Amino acid sequence: MCKDCKNKPYYITTAIAYTSGKPHIGNTYEIVLADSIARFKRAMGYDVRFQTGTDEHGQKIELKAAEAGITPKEFVDNVASEIQRIWDLMNTSYDKFIRTTDEDHEKQVQKIFKKLYDKGDIYKGYYEGMYCTPCESFFTSSQLVDGKCPDCGREVQPAKEEAYFLKLSNYADRLIEHINTHPEFIQPESRKNEMMNNFLLPGLQDLCVSRTSFKWGIPVTFDEKHVIYVWIDALSNYITGLGFDVDGNHGELYQKYWPANLHLIGKDILRFHTIYWPIMLMALDIPLPKQIFGHPWLLQEDGKMSKSKGNVIYADDLVTVFGVDAVRYFVLHEMPFENDGVVTWELVVERMNSELANTLGNLVNRTISMTNKYFGGVVDNKNVNTMECDEDLKKVVLETPVKVEEKMDKLRVADAITEIFTLFKRCNKYIDETMPWVLAKDEAQKDRLATVLYNLVESITIGASLLKPFMPETAEKIVKQLGTELREFDDMEEFGKYVSGNKVTDAPEILFARLDVAEVMEQVENMRQAANGPKYPEVEPKAEITIDDFDKVQIRVGEVLECEKVKKSKKLLVFKVRVGNEVRQIVSGIAAYYQPEELVGKKVAVVANLKPAKLCGLISEGMILSAMDDNDNLSVMTVDRDIISGSEIC
Repeated sequence: MCKDCKNKPYYITTAIAYTSGKPHIGNTYEIVLADSIARFKRAMGYDVRFQTGTDEHGQKIELKAAEAGITPKEFVDNVASEIQRIWDLMNTSYDKFIRTTDEDHEKQVQKIFKKLYDKGDIYKGYYEGMYCTPCESFFTSSQLVDGKCPDCGREVQPAKEEAYFLKLSNYADRLIEHINTHPEFIQPESRKNEMMNNFLLPGLQDLCVSRTSFKWGIPVTFDEKHVIYVWIDALSNYITGLGFDVDGNHGELYQKYWPANLHLIGKDILRFHTIYWPIMLMALDIPLPKQIFGHPWLLQEDGKMSKSKGNVIYADDLVTVFGVDAVRYFVLHEMPFENDGVVTWELVVERMNSELANTLGNLVNRTISMTNKYFGGVVDNKNVNTMECDEDLKKVVLETPVKVEEKMDKLRVADAITEIFTLFKRCNKYIDETMPWVLAKDEAQKDRLATVLYNLVESITIGASLLKPFMPETAEKIVKQLGTELREFDDMEEFGKYVSGNKVTDAPEILFARLDVAEVMEQVENMRQAANGPKYPEVEPKAEITIDDFDKVQIRVGEVLECEKVKKSKKLLVFKVRVGNEVRQIVSGIAAYYQPEELVGKKVAVVANLKPAKLCGLISEGMILSAMDDNDNLSVMTVDRDIISGSEIC
């Protein structure tokens, strides 16, 4: 384990979430990933500072607020509250939730802008180019992909306005040298190559850092028709949240934790964090962060999640079905190191059943149940290790913390979790090898049986302790049932620290229940309907008619006297319907939706002047009106009061 980590400062940040709407599970993945790293570093002994928050200015928010009929501040207050609710729901242990509308942040951003202007690194000019509102970014025609935004693929619009610019070219060579001499600065390696080859080496254009076409932003103090462009505003949060002060009166947190150890961001905003942000820091004479990691995206099967595609999955919906730790496990374990991951409801069910219910939950349940059955719940180490598998189990268990630490040092979180579940799988194999149920039949093997169960409890305790950064609630539940506590890393270097004579719980709790895919999908559909309201049918419109056209149709109240199935047809019912002074025979194709006796006595709407037609050899003298939706639900149109038969419907 790390011997020099005790109380060593470690500062980790996420990108701050844009307050344009509720974050989906792909957005939520980042905060859970950062939380697992922060928790792991704390377990290693580091003094961790973990910051997240919200990015709240820009034209897109100004437009959305106008559409909602509220002020931009009211809009971002609502969304920021929802984002923080979801971060808390996912049991993330951040120390600071910063908002770019915080007064102290806004004040420092204005001072940063002024300092860079006074140094000559910011100058006034005009910008003309193609502008993407969702990304808050200008592009030249050559940067567009098929005429659309290269970042999000949406439409762009021509724009020209007065603006201030940051002289990126002043610092480009210095940044290239820093990247070349600090190979760990941009990770993974493929992201570094992308930034160097696509942006830095071809030459940087100066960056637009103010706008005049909207007002929802931090004003430039010396030119108030300008607001500070979103990236200077947003990126500065990493230092303003620590108490950075342009005048040098920095707070204790800034002095302790800067430079950041890790900026954790999505790959789509890598350019802003690995080029614009370092250049801003160089211009301010501030040390650069030690590492920027651009994680991949969590996608749906049909691509990136978006409301327009209707394929959005939200974290709170997943938690409703699977629980917090199951969702944390899925997003952390299923996301590859460099490539995009995929999330579907069906895939989460599969992992829940195979890994969480079977591998982990069943292991804990079996171990506790056998301990209760054979020893009244007492775990006693008789140290009768007579098989090769005993030593192999211990070897796997003691190697796992080292392997987990190695993976986490490289930010390979999914691989670290795989190592922990390899430990649990080895425990399951150990049960098969030692067959405790057979040992229990032989009194002479009682001490051997006790040893086997002790080895299992000790192994699971170490595995649960390693699991805590990733599934904190589950880890606590496991050791509570085992009658012990989670281990510190320093206590995992030898096997056998579980106190002999401790008792496990009398009634083991099912950690993860197996789920049926069909039942889960039904629950998901119910949640969607509750959230979105009914899905209204799309009906092909007919040609417009006049009141004279409508007047040609006579609809009257008919009372159903008799109804029965047509013998030669599965679809037809034949009715005797009183319409005023006459009784008519009407044939209707609704046998799949009603039993004949359900309709007798109903007062229905009848098209009375429809030309008679022959259906299945029977004359039909009118039409009974009914409605059908897209879900194949059908309802006969009835009158809701006691209207006399034959009355005209108009």
